[in-house]
Amino acid sequence: MPNPQQELYGRLLVMLRQEFGTNKVYDGFLPPEGTPYPFVYLAGTHQDDDRSNKTQPLGTIDQTIDVWMDDPRRRGTLSQMMERCIDVAGQLDHTKTYAWELTGCDQDIRPDNTTKTPLMHGIITITYRLLGGK
Repeated sequence: MPNPQQELYGRLLVMLRQEFGTNKVYDGFLPPEGTPYPFVYLAGTHQDDDRSNKTQPLGTIDQTIDVWMDDPRRRGTLSQMMERCIDVAGQLDHTKTYAWELTGCDQDIRPDNTTKTPLMHGIITITYRLLGGK
C-alpha cells in the first residue's frame, strides 16, 4: 500500500494549487528570493500510526501549511488566505487509496523578521484521522 502521509500530502498539494495557482503554492523548498507575496508553503507532516489494526493502516496525520505575507498591515488578507487553505483541507475526505476525516485545525499568526522586509507568518496545522483504505 502507498504511504498514507505521502498520499495525503500529494492530494492536498494538488488541491491547494487548484485553489491558488501553481505560482502561489510551494513544497519541498521555500520559493526563491523575489517570489511575490503572499504565498502558501506545504510544510511538515507528522504521522502517528495505530498499529493495533493488522488489516489496514489507521492513525492520525498532522499537516502543516504556512502562509507568508510581506505587508503586516494586510493581516486580514493573510487571515482570509489561511481560511481558504482550511476550507480546501476540509474538502479532502478521500485519496486514491485511503479515507480521511479532518478532526482538528490549529492556526497561529506571528511576525517574522528573518528577512529585510517584515513578514507575517501564518501557520496552520490540520489534523486528519486515517480511516483506513477505501
